[in-house]
Amino acid sequence: MNLAIFSLLVIILSLALILIGHFLPIRSIDINKNAPYECGFDPINSARLPFSFRFFLIAILFLIFDLEIALLFPLIPSLNNDINLLILISCIFLIILGLGLAYEWDQGGLEWAE
Repeated sequence: MNLAIFSLLVIILSLALILIGHFLPIRSIDINKNAPYECGFDPINSARLPFSFRFFLIAILFLIFDLEIALLFPLIPSLNNDINLLILISCIFLIILGLGLAYEWDQGGLEWAE
């Protein structure tokens, strides 16, 4: 009985949404709103333009920091409540990442425009 009521409710809701969508006004299409925007490139120009190396470095830094979190999460249940070892490993990760970030900053890789 509950399945029949639920199915009827789903069908009624679907039909109501289809009718609402049918009677809504059609908006004018703006080419700038429908154009895809990826990676900071203008999609209308040629794809053979040189790639910004600074953008590549920022993307790599994001991936490194993201992977660091992905590596730390599985350590939590595997250490069996040994909180001191978890803190030590986390600190080693953060020190290595901090040194890499300091080096990147010193080399000017974080400055977008020269």
